[in-house]
Amino acid sequence: MRLAELSERSGVAIATIKYYLREGLLPPGHRVSATTADYDEGHLRRLRLVRAMIQVGEMPVAQVRKVLGHVDDESLGRTIRLGAALWALPREPEPADGQGEDEATAAARDEVDRLLRTLGWSTAWELGAFSPVHRSLVAAVATLIRLGYPWDAELMAPYAQLMHQVAVRDLDFVETHHSEAEKVETAVAATILFQPVLKALHRLAQEEESARRYGLS
Repeated sequence: MRLAELSERSGVAIATIKYYLREGLLPPGHRVSATTADYDEGHLRRLRLVRAMIQVGEMPVAQVRKVLGHVDDESLGRTIRLGAALWALPREPEPADGQGEDEATAAARDEVDRLLRTLGWSTAWELGAFSPVHRSLVAAVATLIRLGYPWDAELMAPYAQLMHQVAVRDLDFVETHHSEAEKVETAVAATILFQPVLKALHRLAQEEESARRYGLS
């Protein structure tokens, strides 16, 4: 397809597509002449991913470029490739590293590690401090502890088990795609686009369960 058709099918203005091409967020088209290039379904898929990261994920162009660099790194195995791309996505603030962490952070770190060992999530536990997601979870639990809600491994375990079921469904969906690039792109897009859906479903479920238990009055 030519640039005009790519714009029409994606809903992205031609000027914006050209900007993404200049910034390296979209791979060049297949050159057919000095002034004309063809684009394929891979360009359309990548363009939708870029728009998801910028519009829904509210990510700056530099961060989008970093994520896509991991997505396109064919030297990595799927797990490392996917992990690197997901780690580069925006996340909650992390606790400060090194000495001097407060008691709440130390307690939260102990509970998170105990949770991971209890669940048998060996990879997550072994990565530990190397994982920005692990550090973000520690920071969130530490905040709860400071506010007087001491969440421990036992309280977190049922939630973690439910999230594992969600992860299974996520990767089942990823496996419906063919190429490695499609799989990693889909996983990144799903992380960005599905989180608002999961958040809204959680709140709707709370409303429904509250009405069942306590009525609507």
